[in-house]
Amino acid sequence: MGEVYKMTIAGCERELPICPISDTLDIAGFVMFGDVEITEKAAKALMEKCPEHDIIITAESKGIPLAYEMARIGCRQYVVARKGIKAYMTNPIKVEVKSITTDHIQTLYLSEEDCAMLKGKRILIVDDVISTGESLSALEDLVHEIGGNVVGKAAVLAEGDAKDRTDIIYLEPLPLFFK
Repeated sequence: MGEVYKMTIAGCERELPICPISDTLDIAGFVMFGDVEITEKAAKALMEKCPEHDIIITAESKGIPLAYEMARIGCRQYVVARKGIKAYMTNPIKVEVKSITTDHIQTLYLSEEDCAMLKGKRILIVDDVISTGESLSALEDLVHEIGGNVVGKAAVLAEGDAKDRTDIIYLEPLPLFFK
């Protein structure tokens, strides 16, 4: 393993690999997939901080385990904004997003059924990491477009300047590594 960033998240000590994003920037890669302990503990810690809500929404894919676990111990419902149109999706709506961890613009989709489930509800937006806030804004746009009410925005980590935001709930700050 190469260079790592050591941190404690929801009581779990982890070593995050340092990953190059550009010639001038590296990030510490935080991936919850396969880490049941941190998913459970982070979900519990975030639920203690989050406002009351009816349903959780997250973007595909790294936020899915967290959204599931938070819904399991809380409101019992979550929706995933998909990165592609699936055969089962009827009349999908979409929004475009540029994330720090991808090299191209992505599109997020919600099906007509998901929109109906979210309409008029108190929505908690959940993600693993908030950095530039682009994914968060895209999810907010989708929720507002379909008549949902965003009551909170939560993530396990706030990366870089996101730690200074007053409109998000998070467990730990995560630095950016400039070269």
